[in-house]
Parts: sequence; structure tokens; C-alpha cells
Amino acid sequence: MGIDRQPDRMMEAAHEGGASRKRRAAQGALRGVVASMAMTGMREFTRHVGLLEEPPPETILRAVLRRRWRGAQRGPRRASAELAHWTYGAAAGALFGVLPAMLRRSAWSGPLFGLLVWAGFEAGVAPLLGLPQAKRKRVVDRLTLATDHLLYGSLLSENATLRSAPRASIGPIQEVR
Repeated sequence: MGIDRQPDRMMEAAHEGGASRKRRAAQGALRGVVASMAMTGMREFTRHVGLLEEPPPETILRAVLRRRWRGAQRGPRRASAELAHWTYGAAAGALFGVLPAMLRRSAWSGPLFGLLVWAGFEAGVAPLLGLPQAKRKRVVDRLTLATDHLLYGSLLSENATLRSAPRASIGPIQEVR
């Protein structure tokens, strides 16, 4: 029994709205910023309950700026760390936004993308910058960061939007009296 998937494909194409890559990238970047902001909240919570020693954006800026980084827990330097993180989240979101719809529509596409971003940090950025996270084997930190990247990817994902797109009506429009 073959089920005709043509209407679903048509709806997904309509949902994409013929959106240009630039528009999809901009939408992805906006989702990436919002998702990164949500991660900030989650990280502050996990830091205050002792699950995370130092969030990576702060570690990166401390490593790059060295002495000038003192007092980064508050004020303009703390804000700089968050802006850098949100910018990185926007860039990753834009990348996710231009992936083919076939890759973005899976229920796990966003969370898996989030984990890939985290793995890129763990395997690439942290060792390249010589960050302490690359040398430490603190399992709780890593699980916490993996979890907040799952949150990032879940918020980044278009899956809910694609699934909730209105179905095309079949037949003529009925007049309501």
C-alpha cells in the first residue's frame, strides 16, 4: 500500500515559501541568537548549582585577553563574553538555516546539530586555543555543555514549524452563512 506523499512535499515546499538562502540564513541566525540566549540562562543556573565551573565564552575571552580579563564576572567584560557567544550562535544558526530542508525537518536535526557545534568546540576550538577545558576531564562540565547544546539545537530546529504548517484544503472554498 503506497501512500502518496506528494501533498506533504508540496506543503513543505510551500512552507519554505521559496525562501532564498539569504532569508533562511537570516531566520536561522535569529533563531541562533535566541537559542544562545536561552543557553546563557541555562549556563548561569548550572554554574550557580555547581555543575559548571566556567562557561566557554568566558574561558575563551580570558585566554585571549589574559590580564585584561580580571573582573569579567560582571560589567562590560561579562557582556562582551555574552555578545561573542550570541554572535557565534547566530553564525551557527545561519549555517543550520541554509541546510537543505530534508536535513532540517527531522525531529533530531536541531539537537544533533547542537551536539555537532559542541563537539566542534571540544575537538577543535578548545585545543586550538589551549583552553583548560581541552585538558580537564571533568565529566560533569562536559555533560552540562552537551545538554545546553541540545537545548540550543532544539530551539534552533524548524521541525515544529514544518510539522505545524497548515494543510492545504481539498475542494472548493465553502461559503459560511
